[in-house]
Amino acid sequence: MKSLKELILEADKNKVAIGHFNVSELTALKGIFQAAKNLNQPVIIGVSEGEREFFGTKQIAAVVKSLREEFNYPIFLNADHTRSLEKAREAVEAGFDAVLFDAGKLPLEENIKKTKEAVELVKNINPGVLVEGELGYIGSSSVVLEDVPEGAVIKQEDMTKPEETAKFVGETGVDLIGPAVGNIHGMFKNAPNPRLDTERIKKIREAAGVPLVLHGGSGILDEDFILAINAGISIIHINTEIRLAWRQGLEKTVSENKEEIVPYKLLGLVVEEIRDLVEARIKLFSEKS
Repeated sequence: MKSLKELILEADKNKVAIGHFNVSELTALKGIFQAAKNLNQPVIIGVSEGEREFFGTKQIAAVVKSLREEFNYPIFLNADHTRSLEKAREAVEAGFDAVLFDAGKLPLEENIKKTKEAVELVKNINPGVLVEGELGYIGSSSVVLEDVPEGAVIKQEDMTKPEETAKFVGETGVDLIGPAVGNIHGMFKNAPNPRLDTERIKKIREAAGVPLVLHGGSGILDEDFILAINAGISIIHINTEIRLAWRQGLEKTVSENKEEIVPYKLLGLVVEEIRDLVEARIKLFSEKS
């Protein structure tokens, strides 16, 4: 089986993207894994610090490892939005394949300093674990939004700059980078998210010299996904859409089965809703234009 790094580099070369989907419990994981297997595409499972706390860091690592080994399948695990060295260490020692160290809200020099410390820590424990840095703040919550998150970068002049990216990668040694290019975490209730600056993505990819990750994928127009992938995005994060499908599937099945109390019977529709959503996303991300 190819490593995560090999698959990301292949995606970068072939102008496709690997889907990264967040979970906090087994139902979503089941739906995501079914979708990936149905399409025979690699998949990355993400768990933020809060999601890890709920699921259990060692527990989610054990479950993903068991799926990879039992089915000989390229499913990988990322410690999403990790903000401390302690949490980074915990994830690597548990067996995660990648760590996003998120100091994107900090000024550039401080971000470089802290991310470099994280890279050194992770690589000293396990050189094979990929480390991603984040350059530019895009909000912090995967929720349905009424307004743009306070402090999120949406103005052109505030977005990640190619020259800053080159400096950041060169001084930190990260394997991947997540830039601010018009993307935000969460999705708006009654409108698509802001358009992406795909020309900026292209320039950042050229300057960075490492694959790029698009955060805040929920709510982005399909057209922008295609443009972003062609410009240099190799991984796309989806979380809010997963949470929304989970909630809607549960509400529907409970309303239609008011007397049912068996969890696995109630959660079957939730798995289907998430599976269908993820299949559609993976198909879009993996189509060569």
